[in-house]
Amino acid sequence: MKRLAGAKVDQATRWIYRGVWSVLVRWFKVPDRPPELPTAPGESLESFQPSAGFLRYLKLKFWVVLLLFDGAILVAWLAVAVASPVAGAISALPALAIAVIPDIVAYIAIHLRYDTTWYVMTGRSLRIRRGIWVIHETTITFENVQNVEVNQGPLQRWFGIADVRVDTAGGGGVQAGAHGTASMTGHRGLIEGVSDAPRIRDMILSRLRHSRTAGLGDEDPRRLSVWSPRHVAVLREIRDLARQLAAR
Repeated sequence: MKRLAGAKVDQATRWIYRGVWSVLVRWFKVPDRPPELPTAPGESLESFQPSAGFLRYLKLKFWVVLLLFDGAILVAWLAVAVASPVAGAISALPALAIAVIPDIVAYIAIHLRYDTTWYVMTGRSLRIRRGIWVIHETTITFENVQNVEVNQGPLQRWFGIADVRVDTAGGGGVQAGAHGTASMTGHRGLIEGVSDAPRIRDMILSRLRHSRTAGLGDEDPRRLSVWSPRHVAVLREIRDLARQLAAR
C-alpha cells in the first residue's frame, strides 16, 4: 500500500511538473533548448546538461532538508494536540498543507533547475546558461582561460559527479548562489554536476593549447594555473625595484 501511495504521489508530481514546465515555456518564454554559439565551417559543437547523478544528488539534499522540516512540523502539531485535542484536530489539515505544499514546490524547483541548465562548447568558446525567472548566460572564450580545475566533494564522489571550474583573465571570486551553491561571476564559469569532468577539463585544455599555439600566447596551458594576476603583479614590482637599484 505504501509503495502504491508513493507511486501515485510521484505520478501526480510529474503531472504537475509537466504543467508548470509548459506554462514557463509558453508564457514566460523559458528556453527549452540549449543556447546557440556561432561555429566556423567544419567546427564541432557539443551541447550537454548535468549528469542524471546530479539530479539524484540534489534530491538527496532535498529529502534531508524535507525530513528536518516535516519533523519539526510534526513535533509542533503533536505538542498542540497533547495540550488541546480540539486544537490539534482543528490544526491537523493546516499542518498537513504546510508540510506537503512546500515539498511539492521544492521538488518541482529541483527539476526546473536541472532542466534549465545547459553547457555548449565549440572549438573556440564555452557558453553556460542556467536560471528560470532570471536567466544567466555566460560565454567564455578559450583564449582568455587561465585555469581549469575539477572539484569533487565526498557526496559528489558517491554520485559519480564533479564540477569543472574555468577561470579567465582577471578572474574574480566565487559568489554564494541559491541554496548555498557556488555561482558564476563575470570571470568564472562553473560546469557543475557532470559525470565526465576530467574529459571536459582535458577538452578545454586541448582547445586552449590550440589557441595558444596559434600565436596567442604560451603554448602550455597547464602553466597558466601557476601564474595568476597576483603573481604577475609581484614580478612587476620586483622588476621595477631592480631598475631603481640599477639606476643608483
